Amino acid sequence: MSILQSTNKKALRKAMTTALRELPQSDVQSQSQAITEKVLSLPAFQECKTVSCYLSMPAAEVQTTSLISNILGNLKKALFVPSITPSDGCMNFVRVYTEEDYRSFPSGLWGIPDPTPEWSGKKRHSVFDADCSNLDLILVPGVAFDRSLSRLGHGKGYYDRFLTSYRSSAGRSRPLLVALALKEQLLEHGQVPMLDHDWKMDMIITPDEVITAPQGQEC
Repeated sequence: MSILQSTNKKALRKAMTTALRELPQSDVQSQSQAITEKVLSLPAFQECKTVSCYLSMPAAEVQTTSLISNILGNLKKALFVPSITPSDGCMNFVRVYTEEDYRSFPSGLWGIPDPTPEWSGKKRHSVFDADCSNLDLILVPGVAFDRSLSRLGHGKGYYDRFLTSYRSSAGRSRPLLVALALKEQLLEHGQVPMLDHDWKMDMIITPDEVITAPQGQEC
């Protein structure tokens, strides 16, 4: 069964990636702006103190530049962004301190800004550091999502491994997982294959709606 699901994942990922690459950038930008406004008005976002937001690719997914600038401009929030370690392929979340800091990131894999190891001569704070507050909320990217809150990533397993590792760390509570999706990325119930190690989202935000789990149902 898992082999079949894995094969279905690859086929869906390929089809979705092709479709997303054909979207006009103006459409991606307008959808991203609508999604940004929904995130900013979300009570869970307004109340959170420590938030992670992915650094978006130049195209084919919800753009997060505006969201990141908003978070960095809020003195009550600490922003952490994904950072991949080339040697082992593991993903960590590291602190971004200012707009200047963010703008200084060089372009990395897939055109995604790549956080530097240090800022102002000091090693970046990591969410795994003992003195780091728990992550309250993670804004999650993906290739496709469905209305049962399943997520299809790019196939590297970065987020699923990180979430499992972070959740198993002593004293770490589970952050709220909020996926950002273009209209074209949202499928109907059960259309995204899931394996045992895959994490479901708590919420999916599209330009038109906010999708949450039915009351009393855990993701």
